[in-house]
Amino acid sequence: MDQTQPGGQLRRVDTALSRLESLVDERLRDERERADELARRMIRLEEQYAELKRVSMEVEERLERAMEYIRSLLAADQQ
Repeated sequence: MDQTQPGGQLRRVDTALSRLESLVDERLRDERERADELARRMIRLEEQYAELKRVSMEVEERLERAMEYIRSLLAADQQ
């Protein structure tokens, strides 16, 4: 039997190590792809956050101007 001989056992060990190395490499590739996708999503989220922040500041400024206009109308109406 090939498996009981030292050379056969070495081949089995080499084969097992090779398969394990392939599995580890595949897992690393998968995790790298996942990390890259998460990085792309994070960039998109950061861009969306910046846009929402800009829009909210613009809306706040418009509201402040509208409130000042309403106050001026009320002050003119009271005169």
